[in-house]
Amino acid sequence: MDSIIEERLSVFDDEPDLNDWVEVMCGAAMAVLGIFHLIEPGDLVDQSIMRWFAAAVVAAGAVWAGHGLKDMAVKEVRRSIAILDMSDSSDSSPNHGLIRDVLLNPEAYKSFLLEAYDSAWSDGVITEEELEELKSFQVALGISDKEAAEMNVKAAVKSAAKDGEISKEEKSNIEKAAKKADMDAEEAVENAEKKAKKSKSKKK
Repeated sequence: MDSIIEERLSVFDDEPDLNDWVEVMCGAAMAVLGIFHLIEPGDLVDQSIMRWFAAAVVAAGAVWAGHGLKDMAVKEVRRSIAILDMSDSSDSSPNHGLIRDVLLNPEAYKSFLLEAYDSAWSDGVITEEELEELKSFQVALGISDKEAAEMNVKAAVKSAAKDGEISKEEKSNIEKAAKKADMDAEEAVENAEKKAKKSKSKKK
């Protein structure tokens, strides 16, 4: 069972768990160091400068640790959904623990599915294999085709806009995704172009 689950999860090319722990531990260490220097700025440099620097270190550490925790949470949710889907296909008796978890945390699992679409679109394209995996997760979560299609459009727009330019291929991908979601294709492309401009302006 474990090998089958790992095979199903491998389509998303998850980073090793060690990387997540390193992010959490290093981020926490930075935050602690920053808090210490906020309280005890010392005499090495001007105290107000040291406090500003310490505050920046605390913020950076919190963001780094939060990113690691978020990745760990996404992977755990992904694994839970894969197990739930496998139990549905291989065993007639439902996994009540996982079903209860989905029912108690619907928004968290929807956020996970959106993250999964983002991951699938991260290279600019979404393969049939990735779509099949996302569909199985969608079914396990009880999310409608319309909601999943809208998530697909959001992820396609986000992926296309991140580099500040929308190529013809990216426009075509957005239009196809929008049509499947019964959304206005032109409006979706315009939204992507606006986001691309914002992303480009931030880089300048």
